[in-house]
Amino acid sequence: MRSYRHLFRTPEFTPLFLSSSARRVAQAMSGLALGTLVYRTTGSPLLSAVSMFGPSLAQVLGATLLLSGADRLPPRAMITGVALAFAAGTAVLALPGLPVWALFTVVLAEGLVASLGGGVLWGLLNEILAKEGYLLGRSVFNMMGGLMQITGYATGGALLAALSPRTCLLLAAALYVLAAATARLGLTPRPPRAQGRPSVRTTWRTNARLWSSGPRRRLYLALWIPNGLIVGCESLYVSYAPHDAGTLFACAALGMFVGDVAVGRLVPPASRPRLGVPLLLLLAVPYLLFALGPALPSAVAAVTVTVASVGFGASLVQQERLMTLVPDELTGHALGLHSAGMLTFQGVSASLAGMTAQLTSPATGMTVMAAASVTVTLALAATGRRRAPDSAPAPEHGPLPRHTVAD
Repeated sequence: MRSYRHLFRTPEFTPLFLSSSARRVAQAMSGLALGTLVYRTTGSPLLSAVSMFGPSLAQVLGATLLLSGADRLPPRAMITGVALAFAAGTAVLALPGLPVWALFTVVLAEGLVASLGGGVLWGLLNEILAKEGYLLGRSVFNMMGGLMQITGYATGGALLAALSPRTCLLLAAALYVLAAATARLGLTPRPPRAQGRPSVRTTWRTNARLWSSGPRRRLYLALWIPNGLIVGCESLYVSYAPHDAGTLFACAALGMFVGDVAVGRLVPPASRPRLGVPLLLLLAVPYLLFALGPALPSAVAAVTVTVASVGFGASLVQQERLMTLVPDELTGHALGLHSAGMLTFQGVSASLAGMTAQLTSPATGMTVMAAASVTVTLALAATGRRRAPDSAPAPEHGPLPRHTVAD
């Protein structure tokens, strides 16, 4: 599968793409509206950051309790149900007079649902496309995510200038309903990829099997931590530039789009493996400019954010490698573990960034998180070089080892 045209001619790819697009716009709109609502109510950078990225904190619970369902539940029903659950939760967030603790309860519940939805979505994408088409398809989804975030944040910013945050939340809930309808009508029923009932025990056992290999462990850590720390930087946009946060979020999404186009379509396959570390460094280093503090002009901040976000293309390189280390029947669980872990670290990083900003300033918080991302990237790269003999690909088919194997 060599072109975008072939992707959209593949049965079921287009409705899955459209449903996900509507969800991304709704997520961006609702996140910006909720972050603005909480910041206006409390004046707290920490609470504003956690309200926007708090659902990610619940991902760790989903990854340890629910993730076995990613390959053991019907994908169409699950994708539809997840979208409807988000529609209901977002509508509840729009209720007037809802206390802050109740807002965060709903936000964490949405994160728990999302932890299962990510595995189902990416497992279905891998099933719809041929194995060699996954990276191109995922790059299109990532590009869509960037464009839809630009659309969602830009639209959300414009709507917030004219409407209340609660009205914007209701509009986002309507988009989630549209996403559910698109999935229900456009996808065909498919049986689960794996046999057996989902359970906490199965989730734990499969997580242990996936974690049993040194190359997979390092890939997961590289997928989770460096970009999670940079999302911590993004979580401070509202408190750093309250009137320009929508612009900064849109610039970040634009940079992500450029990175995904370059990696997914322009970079030759033989060159991709060498790009992981450079792209992760690109993701973090520009944010060190925020050490200049609030005097950093808005235009410079926007350019900095755009350039840095190109580095998010590193995840495509890492996911392509991951798919060579995991058997087909566990792709949903493996990709769900990647998604859940990544979003968990994003939530943790948003909390850490918010606490740092609360004690110092938003600019300082972004600088600290960027420096931490650079440090982690270099440490993982050094570890990978020392463990080079351990990095031979695992077989793509057949069972993974049942017990943890030391590096």
